[in-house]
Amino acid sequence: MSGRLILEDGSVFHGESLVEGSRFAEIVFNTSMTGYQEILTDPSYRGQIVIMTQPHIGNYGTCDAAEESHRVWVEGFVAREFTRRRSGTGDTDLGAYLRTNGVPALAGIDTRAAVRRLRDFGSMRGMITSCRRSDAELIGEVRQQPTMEGRALVDEVTCEARYEMEPEGEEKVRLAVYDFGVKRNILRSLVRHGARVTVLPARTPASECLALGVDGVVLSNGPGDPEPLRAIIREVRELIEARVPVFGICLGHQLLGLALGGRTFKLKFGHHGGNQPVRDEDTGRISITSQNHGFALDADSLPDDCRVAAVNLNDGTVEAFKAEGRPIFSVQYHPEAAPGPHDAARLFGEFLQVCG
Repeated sequence: MSGRLILEDGSVFHGESLVEGSRFAEIVFNTSMTGYQEILTDPSYRGQIVIMTQPHIGNYGTCDAAEESHRVWVEGFVAREFTRRRSGTGDTDLGAYLRTNGVPALAGIDTRAAVRRLRDFGSMRGMITSCRRSDAELIGEVRQQPTMEGRALVDEVTCEARYEMEPEGEEKVRLAVYDFGVKRNILRSLVRHGARVTVLPARTPASECLALGVDGVVLSNGPGDPEPLRAIIREVRELIEARVPVFGICLGHQLLGLALGGRTFKLKFGHHGGNQPVRDEDTGRISITSQNHGFALDADSLPDDCRVAAVNLNDGTVEAFKAEGRPIFSVQYHPEAAPGPHDAARLFGEFLQVCG
């Protein structure tokens, strides 16, 4: 069946509906060559339709071990071509996986043209659809949808109750992880380094977290705009004032900056992919990182005792900051995703050393 990708600027891209359905969402693109199942199951993609720039998606199938959460979160999935005969050892092919999870998917469109549109004019509201209604009618509906600015999506992806994970080998530290949409590999990385982890729902009061007697706190990745999360920001500020070591990742990094008095802003088209170059400002070392975010910290808004510790080499945005005299660690990218493949894995060990 034919399908369409429709953008709020009136652009319409025609293709084939691999999985039928209609969804409204923010349209973003991802430059990763692999890792499509991790992308699909990353809670940070709540409220977004993803276009893959790699033209052939699905080559190695899917498997349970690659999932970053308990379900698929993307609203829709678009590729130039979905491979129908996988060459890898996956449990099932990607098309069947998308159908099972009810994810509208579109193939056969000119993804290069669609992505250039987003690069030139920024991420847009849009929809993926297999319905037969007119372009004009659907464009009008797209323009009535909410933008990503102001959307607090954390409550839609967080866990319902706290749970624990045992360390691998000897227990070195005990950590609390705030689940704003945490990826499983972040948790796996922590327990692999010897941490006993207590995962907390996003709205857990700081007092309840501190009462656990943990050695440190991790603020996870997650979807949406960080600035509307005012109640959570107040709890993060309380954690900072308690001087417990805190490690912020992606959304957690942004929340730390906001708790310290900084500001965030919407990026033109975000950073989505496993090939983002980041420079450490202390050592000059370049890391290849995996990223998935549409907002960033304003460097000029950070307080005087905070300094930018790493920058994105593509656009100069803040990738990490340090607060002098406070046990605060913060990175915008995903140290668990291993695109380098090990460029950023050291960050977990460094944080645990401070906690221990």
